[in-house]
Amino acid sequence: MATDTKPRADVNRYLKNTVHDLLSLKGRTIVITGAARGLGLAFAFAIAEVGGNVAILDAADKPHEHFEKLQKDFDVKVNYYKSDVTNYEVLKATFDEIVKDFGRIDGLVTAAGICPDQPFLERAPDSVARCMNINVLGTYYAAQLAAAQMDKQEPTEFNPRGGSIVMIGSIAAYVASKGQATSDYCASKGAVVALAKALGVELAAKKIRVNSISPGYMATDMTLDLCDRMPWLGDIMQNEPPMRRMGDRTDLKVPVVYLLSDAAAYHTSDDILITGGIHAGRLM
Repeated sequence: MATDTKPRADVNRYLKNTVHDLLSLKGRTIVITGAARGLGLAFAFAIAEVGGNVAILDAADKPHEHFEKLQKDFDVKVNYYKSDVTNYEVLKATFDEIVKDFGRIDGLVTAAGICPDQPFLERAPDSVARCMNINVLGTYYAAQLAAAQMDKQEPTEFNPRGGSIVMIGSIAAYVASKGQATSDYCASKGAVVALAKALGVELAAKKIRVNSISPGYMATDMTLDLCDRMPWLGDIMQNEPPMRRMGDRTDLKVPVVYLLSDAAAYHTSDDILITGGIHAGRLM
């Protein structure tokens, strides 16, 4: 069987594609799970800022008050859907509704997740199963539904074929969290990172890229409240990363946009660690 030994790429393409153009999500529809607040909502703002339409999906009855700002400040379509990532039939109905409302799905960010903190020997089976169902199966189901839509929809000028899936992992996939007992959370995020690598390979022929981002300690309303209640934990999060600070949601906005956009057209099956260096070591 003959093989093509010549590169198929246009070697002068870099002259015609600016960084601004490559990072644009104009016309595309991105679904974000777990985006009523926290990291997911920040991703929604990032996507809207570069022209992408946003479908937010969460189990909460209503989103954070900043959702109204998202709707008002950007000339893009933004909808909120209450759903359940652990219930495949419910989630499928939500994805069908999104396709009906937006016409297509070009990208997915799986930000839905929970982080129980309890000693391993005290973890109850039902609670462990809930963590795994939300963090792992919820990610799996959403990716499957999004990929199925990406594979069958008609090509467009802004997205000839396929799409991009970005799964939110965690530094916990690599190292245990000091001062916390998060065994099932660590296991679930390890599964998410492995899933992204496997799907990136399996779906490559369909032009669907799959990557993950593993953040370190990130300042959100939830983590700041946690640090207020447990100052010793706040000290760990703030002072042990080599960069001597917690991350900010701003630190994740561009990486998410990058992976969703044409700027990452040759980037798949990877995990991007954004941890302030703590994945490499802790300051003594």
